[in-house]
Amino acid sequence: MTTVLDVQRFKDEGRRFAVLTAYDFLSARILDEAGIPVLLVGDSLGMVMLGHPTTLPVTLEDMLHHAKAVARGARQALLVGDMPFMSYHVSIEQAITTAGRFLQEAGMHSVKLEGGGHVIEITRRLTELGIPVMGHLGLTPQFVHQMGGFKVQGKTADAAARIVADAHELQEAGAFSLVLEGVPSDLARAVTTRLRIPTIGIGAGPHCDGQVLVVHDLLGLTERQPRFVKRYADLAGVITSAAKRYADEVERGEFPGPEHSYSLPQESRRGA
Repeated sequence: MTTVLDVQRFKDEGRRFAVLTAYDFLSARILDEAGIPVLLVGDSLGMVMLGHPTTLPVTLEDMLHHAKAVARGARQALLVGDMPFMSYHVSIEQAITTAGRFLQEAGMHSVKLEGGGHVIEITRRLTELGIPVMGHLGLTPQFVHQMGGFKVQGKTADAAARIVADAHELQEAGAFSLVLEGVPSDLARAVTTRLRIPTIGIGAGPHCDGQVLVVHDLLGLTERQPRFVKRYADLAGVITSAAKRYADEVERGEFPGPEHSYSLPQESRRGA
């Protein structure tokens, strides 16, 4: 099974690695069998699974529900649970309780927190208690209203310097890895080069140690996709085609056929 020590070893050995989101038992099982080393139960499920416009409405109970399903489906991957908005912002005690539920109830191996600032001290306290923490800087969706929308971050010298400083502080606080989302490629390269811990990019260019995508984007299930997404399949088209064929065969009386039906045993037919 992949552990946080393995993720560090990947960086030490110069081995780039893939991370994907998973939100349910079946997708977790498939991605785990495909050999994806890290699965993130992201609060992005609020948008791709629950239909919200942002991640902000996602509750802790939403996250635990989906995390439990993922844990039942995966056997080899390192599982990371995304701590949702307002589940760790009130106090360090609240953060400890929330993180503890992800590990104890939901079967996660680690948690992810967005931002720097007060999150740095939370990270330090969680790691002291044996809870591995993945950091997240740059475009942090839980701060979408403060950022004025889903916009690239770190484009000015001051903003870039803040991200670099926060990255170092998160590392020193004990974070085992760091997501860099929606930042210029050169900035991501600078952070990746300077940190001992691995970086995981999403919309951060090719220089990070790992890359993460929302699995629904990768599979072509979402309608609108940002520039940094590459579609590796068009499952929306496949599903639409299959559903239409099914409906057509039902209307024509072709489905179900004899091969899809059950028959009475010979001796029972006499009374039927």
